[in-house]
Formats: sequence, C-alpha cells, structure tokens
Amino acid sequence: MIDTTLERFKADVIDASMQTPVVLDFWAPWCGPCKTLGPMLEKLEQQYGGRFRLVKVDTDAQPELAQHFRIRSIPTVFGIVNGQPVDQFQGALPESQLREFIDRLLPNAGDVEVEQAMQAIERGDHPAAIEHLQKALAADPANDQALLLYAQLLLQDNDAGAAQAQLARLSPEAMQDPQVQELLAQVRRQLEEGVAPPPPGLLERVANEPGDLQARLDLARHYIGQKAWAPALEQLLEIVRRDRAFGEDVGRKTMIEVFGLASAQPELVSEWRRRLSSVLF
Repeated sequence: MIDTTLERFKADVIDASMQTPVVLDFWAPWCGPCKTLGPMLEKLEQQYGGRFRLVKVDTDAQPELAQHFRIRSIPTVFGIVNGQPVDQFQGALPESQLREFIDRLLPNAGDVEVEQAMQAIERGDHPAAIEHLQKALAADPANDQALLLYAQLLLQDNDAGAAQAQLARLSPEAMQDPQVQELLAQVRRQLEEGVAPPPPGLLERVANEPGDLQARLDLARHYIGQKAWAPALEQLLEIVRRDRAFGEDVGRKTMIEVFGLASAQPELVSEWRRRLSSVLF
C-alpha cells in the first residue's frame, strides 16, 4: 500500500498501472466508511499477492488530486489500468463486491499464459510454450489464440492428429480466418501421408499369435513413434488384459507415458484411461 502525493502520482499510479492494475482509494481521516473500506483493501492487496497495487490519496492532504478526479464524496475508488481509469465505485462495499471489482481489473489468466507462450516461442523453447498453452486452455478452454498457437506447434512436431483436435475446438468465427484454413489444409496433407506401415511380419505375428505380447509391445512402440496414439494404446491395453505382469507391467506403464504424450487430445486420453481402469479394476 502506498500513500501518494501530487508529485509522485505519475510514478505511483500512471506508470505503475502499465505493469500492474492500480486500485486508487480517495479517503480522509475523518471519514467513517473509509475506516471500514481501507483495511479491507489492504487485506485484499496482501491476499492477491501483488496482482494489483493499492494506492491511497488523503483528500485533505492532496486537494489538487481530489479536484482533478472531481471527488464529490469519499471513499471513492478508481481502477486504473494502462494509465486510464476503467472502473470506479463510491462508498464502502462488502468484501465479495470488492473482489469482483478487483477481478475485473486483472488480466485474463489465459491471456497471460498465451503471452508467456509467445515469448517462449521467440526464444525457441517449444516445450515451455506448449506448457503455457496447456495452462491457458485449462483456464479458458475457448481461447482461440491459444488453440491456434497450440495447433501450430503440434503440427511442427508432426502430430497432425493432435493439431486437428485443437483446431476442431475453435469458434466458428475463428474458423473463417484464412490462416486457420491454411493450417487445416496442412493438417489434412500431413494426415493423408498416413502412418508408416509396421515392420514386415509384425502385424502377421500379432494376428497369428495373439498371445505374443512382445510382438504387441513392438507394434505399440512403432505406433508411438508415428504418434498414432489410438492403435498404440489398443495393443498396450491388450497386453495389460492378457498379462499384467509382462515386462514388469510394461503395458500399463507405457500407456501412462502415452497419456502424457497425447495430452493435446484430452478426449482420447480420457477414453483410454477409462478403458484401462475397467481392465484393472
């Protein structure tokens, strides 16, 4: 919490709000409601852990600032973002309404993660970018920008199936974007190239000897290398079903690894997790 003055106002409020939302509280020592509101705002500033900055103006000590903001009654509170007042209220509000006021000032969590993902892409750190985009979509599953960036990265990693799953979640408006249409065309081309066929004889081994679990494991690993998650999981689940102890539980352990690799396709992962659970339990 900062008590600002006319001389420090630009640095304390205008400049600071370019980085973090500022809650600007006009108050006076003799004001009864101010004595209720002020401590509540200070408590919330601590609880929000630096996500906003509380700046207070004593209207008796700083009449020029009060006049500039045309203060007619106190307490009056402004929300300042990027140097501009974007919201305000008068009087002492209950804590729940104060939280709503503050939350409206804060940047969308998904958008923050998207911005960090873009910075990671600029650094060439694609794993970090994907992690940020996954967090963005966890916070806002309908974030078109996050979906599009995620699909682009997945396509670069030759995971056209996962890219297609992300593009399918875009809003109808986003689907009309020429960039999205071009990306969809790239996905179709990559999918049409298909999965490389398994080594000669491997499919025949599995077909002729259903209990050959090593053949099934080899086939699953081939599909994993092609990022063909569903056929890989099919073979691994059959290993679990036939012999849980085979290869020190390699079927189940490898399925868990694939769930992580296929995290861009949550529907697929959820379905195969359900199937695995039904076999185990």
